[in-house]
Amino acid sequence: MFWLIYQYDKYNTVTRILGIDPGSRITGYGIIEETSRGSSRYIASGSIKVKANLFPERLKQIFDGVTEVIALYQPTEMAIEQVFMHKNADSALKLGQARGAAICASMVAGLPVSEYAARQVKQALVGKGGADKSQVQHMVKILLCLQGELQEDASDALGISLCHSHYQQTEQRIKQGSL
Repeated sequence: MFWLIYQYDKYNTVTRILGIDPGSRITGYGIIEETSRGSSRYIASGSIKVKANLFPERLKQIFDGVTEVIALYQPTEMAIEQVFMHKNADSALKLGQARGAAICASMVAGLPVSEYAARQVKQALVGKGGADKSQVQHMVKILLCLQGELQEDASDALGISLCHSHYQQTEQRIKQGSL
């Protein structure tokens, strides 16, 4: 007869990462778990669809939506995409304010926040900073063993989570001197 003995591995810790793809109308979120051994596991993804017409009300809905996601999935860290300059300065300002609402929700919950440029996310997942969205989405599905279609905003948010995971793993290896 075989007995399976589960032994707690204190060196195999789990980090739950919330990735945010901010938007003033749709804010994507993606949550993964990462172990200290380098594996990533899909937890959830979706989007916060803002219904309000007045912009301050939209920001409150983003804040409330991110707060709800944090309460539901209990992440330990958050990663968010940095603002990049659009052709339209007004759009960039609105995007920056949407980011601010999401960041504030994370800070109120006590989560550390990391920020990544879109090129960093693409580089981490695809290997080139100029990759298009379909390539990023394809790699997200491969890395997390997902089937079927993903919402674009949710896929982008999962990509941000994976990017953060990769950067954290690299930082750990450097600290341990194994790189």
